[in-house]
Parts: sequence; structure tokens; C-alpha cells
Amino acid sequence: MSAAGTYTPKPGAAPLPRMIATQAALETKMLLRNGEQLLLTVVIPTLLLVLFSAVDIVDTGKGEAVDFLAPGILALAVMSTAFTGQAIATGFERRYGVLKRLGASPLPRWGLMTAKTLSVLVTEVLQIALLTVIAFALGWSPQGSPVSVLLLLILGTTAFSGLGLLMAGTLKAEATLAAANLVFLLLLVGGGVIVPLDKFPDAAQSLLGLLPISALSDGLRDVLQHGAGMPWGGLGILAVWAVLGLGAAAKFFRWE
Repeated sequence: MSAAGTYTPKPGAAPLPRMIATQAALETKMLLRNGEQLLLTVVIPTLLLVLFSAVDIVDTGKGEAVDFLAPGILALAVMSTAFTGQAIATGFERRYGVLKRLGASPLPRWGLMTAKTLSVLVTEVLQIALLTVIAFALGWSPQGSPVSVLLLLILGTTAFSGLGLLMAGTLKAEATLAAANLVFLLLLVGGGVIVPLDKFPDAAQSLLGLLPISALSDGLRDVLQHGAGMPWGGLGILAVWAVLGLGAAAKFFRWE
């Protein structure tokens, strides 16, 4: 019994939604304070958008270069956060035992992964808002349905997030760092982000078109540049990658 003016401690875990929200806020702050991740997620996409829109380096076809580049850079921003940034951060958290300790906390492991996903989404909203403002300043004239764009971004985030967690949960941290950055560079060049896929040989186009970054960048480009309807092909490819990535991550992810 507690006397007047005093309080009896009530030990126990906080409500699950509050724990997830708190962890998501912490994950977001850590990501935004990391200089390397900030360079990857914000600075590089911004510089690429401004440089290739202002300087005629790559033949982007008819119309303004920014109309071709902006959708691809938005796709790159999603990949940099959901895949590259998350893979590297989670890989080193696993190496230093952070994930093991968090896994033993009242926050369930699926709740921790939910918090990480929410952190990725918050970061992407900030990225997309910044890149959209810059693209408009460069003369971008987007078209198409916002619903189609939103579906592409959600499925793209899901696909890349699953692949990033798979890499972080199966490779050593140093290997994850090298592999994630290498994949980022390869997909930047060969994923239709800056260089149109029709510039590659026909045989390569078919294979490159099946990559998640190609499906996302081309899908966004079809909608935002050409005003196309629902890009079912791109959505289908991203859905397959999402199922495969998340399924494999759930099965093979190692917490230690």
C-alpha cells in the first residue's frame, strides 16, 4: 500500500507500440547522425541529380534530362536507404552484439525489425521530399498517378529491405560493407538509374530489366515521365524480390 504523496513502482515493459515507436525514433536519429550513411542516402543522389541534369553527359532521349533522371534518382534513394544503408548498419550491430542484446529485451525481434523498417520509411520520406524539391527547381514536370508511385516505392522499399537484412544477417560485417557498396555501384551503373537500359546490348537488357532497381526506376519513369497507368510489370518484379528477400532473411538471419 502506498501512502499519500508517494508512488509505488510498477515494473514491467512499456506497451509494444510505444517500444516500437521509441526504437524507430532512435534508429532514425542514429542513421541521420552517421556521416557515411548521410553521404550515401542524401548527398550522392542529390549530386547525381544536379550534375547529370545540368551537364549533357548521358543521352537520356527526348525531353528534359531531369524528367528522365528524377525517377531513377528516387529509385536510387530508396535503394541507398533500404538496402545499402540498412545492410551496413545492421551488419555492424550484429558484429558488436547490439542485436543480440536487443533481442533479449522486452521488445520482440519482429518488433525490432519493424522499428528498423519504420526508420527506413521516415528517412525515405525526407530523401524524397528533398530530391523532389531539387528536381522541381531544375524544371521537372512529373505526370501520372500518385497511387502508382506510392505502390512502387512501398514495394521497392520492401524488396530492398529484405535483401539488405539477408546480407546483414548472413555475412560478416566487413564483407557486408564491401558487398553492399559494390552492389550499390553496380546497380547505379546497370540498373537504369542514369544510363537508359536501351543503351545496353539486347541480351543484357532482358537480364538487367529483372533487377529490383531496374523495375523500380523504369516503373517510376513510366508513370512520372510518360504518364502511364499502373505499372504491373514493375510491381510484379518487385513483389517477387520482396517475397524472396524477406523469406530468405527470415530463414537465414543470424542474430550473433
